[in-house]
Amino acid sequence: MENKHLRWAYLFGLALVWGSSFILIKLALIGLSPVQVGALRMIISAFFLIAIGFHKIKLIHKKHWKYIFINAILGTFIPVFLFAYAVQQIDSGIVAILNSLTPLNTLILGFIFFGFIFQKKQMFGILIGMLGTIYLITRSASLNPDDNYWYALTVIVASIGYAFNVNILKKYLSDLDATAIAVGNFILVLIPAFIVLIATGFFQQDIIGTTVLPALGYMCILAIVGTGIAKIFFNRLVQISSPIFASSVTYLIPIVALIWGVLDGESIHLTQILAGILILFGVYLVNKKQHL
Repeated sequence: MENKHLRWAYLFGLALVWGSSFILIKLALIGLSPVQVGALRMIISAFFLIAIGFHKIKLIHKKHWKYIFINAILGTFIPVFLFAYAVQQIDSGIVAILNSLTPLNTLILGFIFFGFIFQKKQMFGILIGMLGTIYLITRSASLNPDDNYWYALTVIVASIGYAFNVNILKKYLSDLDATAIAVGNFILVLIPAFIVLIATGFFQQDIIGTTVLPALGYMCILAIVGTGIAKIFFNRLVQISSPIFASSVTYLIPIVALIWGVLDGESIHLTQILAGILILFGVYLVNKKQHL
């Protein structure tokens, strides 16, 4: 499959997987704390990636490790905790919507810190997508007045981390195998994640016959599919497209997340659907006739 078609397959596949991640976090939080969710997500993902791709480590050269370390902190370690706290306090669909700030942050940070050039049509498309996102936020907030929206700041900080992550991947790690990047990333966070998990008292809990056991099941799905496999695909997507195209997956994620919200008993209105269409139009404008 040609790169121009493959990138769209990756984009929609990642949107489906990551859009489903928020409901999995929500279900896992029934039996686990936000810190435990974040730590377990990294630990399970690390073991999975090491099992399938440890042989790829030899592809990582000394020059790569500092950038992989930065990515591990900004694109994995910090965001997994921030999102767990956000989903505990805010409707999962809203968290996914707030994550749509990532493409705008990617564009701004790429221009300021990494020397990437963008076209006017890309900025216009991102602004269109942002308008749809803002409308979704305000509309959904009116439907969920009891949510603590101070925790929206945690999602914004996470989106900035993701934006740095995408730009670093494109500028400094494009020559490295996508699986090798993911494995190196999680090897670096494995021990810190274990230390954090031990500190929460997780191993002193009664797991069998409690809500912890099904929560662990949700975490396995989230970690293996939503983090481990998805990380490999996302790294590859960045390599065959652009930072803006890759980060535009966060415009599609809220649509999937809202569908899961409806299935979980949350309400959705026609205005939210129209805002989702506006977001999709923004993604189209960002990538229209873009030669990569």
